[in-house]
Amino acid sequence: MPNDRLRDAIRRAGLTPAAVAERVGVDPKTVERWITRGRIPYPKHRYAIAALVNESESYLWPDAVPAKRAERIAESECVRVYPHRAAVPDDLWRRLINDAKERVSVLAYAGLFLPEQHPQLIPALREKAQNGARVEILLGDPESPEVARRGAEEGIGDSMAGKVRNVLAFYQRLRDVPGVTIHVHRTTLYNSIYRFDDEMLVNTHVFGFPAAHAPVMHLRRISGGDLFDTYAESFERVWSTSVPAWEPKMTVGVINVTTWPASNITTIQQPQSRTVS
Repeated sequence: MPNDRLRDAIRRAGLTPAAVAERVGVDPKTVERWITRGRIPYPKHRYAIAALVNESESYLWPDAVPAKRAERIAESECVRVYPHRAAVPDDLWRRLINDAKERVSVLAYAGLFLPEQHPQLIPALREKAQNGARVEILLGDPESPEVARRGAEEGIGDSMAGKVRNVLAFYQRLRDVPGVTIHVHRTTLYNSIYRFDDEMLVNTHVFGFPAAHAPVMHLRRISGGDLFDTYAESFERVWSTSVPAWEPKMTVGVINVTTWPASNITTIQQPQSRTVS
């Protein structure tokens, strides 16, 4: 069975099977068999290829790592567990923000604490994007029932939607920066994710408690592990259902031209003959 993940990863890295063979030190036909026949490389070759295409071994070869070894690797991926978000040291946040070079991804309903407590965040993200990093900010849609429900569960009512609008005001300064993408989502979140290259802080959500009072896992990606990649994939799934924060939203029968904050909305009714069915 062909290994389409490997094929796609090689292509996205701007490589060819022949180039991979040269870099790894094998015959080009061997690489072709890894792709077209799904042959599994030796561990040293898996490690080299994973590093070459910037993917994990567990993603490229899901069946290659024995279950018990995968469990041990997952334990190693978890650097530390903090009892609540406030226990995460400020210098750890600063290091993660400053050291990220390729990717910064934020998934939360609001995450207002991040720009409020770390004033260097916005200029740092601007600089990173200008230097070629991928910056993705994914926040809850303040008009969504999911955000309203989360606010009710935390006992703060409409304040959750207000937090989202406040944090969007911070990120407004990055709105037109190439390399920065800011979306909103309508997803029930089980955790917030703050990714900085191959390190990640996962803030779990606990019913009835604010996110600041819930535990945080500090994860570091390790080749062959899948704990980090599980949360990375979760981010991608939410992203796939999201929409740009500051672009028009289409709804049945109307066009909502939205400019944040969400209270500033112009609704244009279309003629009946052009109503979307």
